[in-house]
Amino acid sequence: MGKDNKVFLYARLGLGSDQLAPYKATISRWICPDLMRNQSVSISKAKKPIADYKKAIGQLVGLAELSIFYCEEAFNFVESCAFEDERYFVALIRMYDRAVQYVLDLPAAERGTFTERLGRLRSRAKSVGWGVEDEINSAWYEAGLDEQYGD
Repeated sequence: MGKDNKVFLYARLGLGSDQLAPYKATISRWICPDLMRNQSVSISKAKKPIADYKKAIGQLVGLAELSIFYCEEAFNFVESCAFEDERYFVALIRMYDRAVQYVLDLPAAERGTFTERLGRLRSRAKSVGWGVEDEINSAWYEAGLDEQYGD
């Protein structure tokens, strides 16, 4: 059985202790590559595990986790090597928007930790430039998260 099929079945059937681990590993590999090993960035390959998870299970809590994880890893990469690429930043902003929507779609009782993480990402955006901070703040305010969780 191929690796992708195994990941799909494990997620679909709820097997294993951390069903999101293989998805996170793939996201991290492609959105936060090891430049010392000559690994390259691939936005499409980093987003694919989220689409695969959505097809396999589609649970909002998992989609929120994976989309926020994507953003966290993207910020880790940008902060570690002063990476500047417009397509990368556009993808980061779009994923943040998607993460906000997934979190808002969760029951209110399940939003807390996710919202805290989204807030920390807003703080990290201050050092990026390229309008990333403005766009992330716009998503935060348009969703009304400042009213619900403070600014």
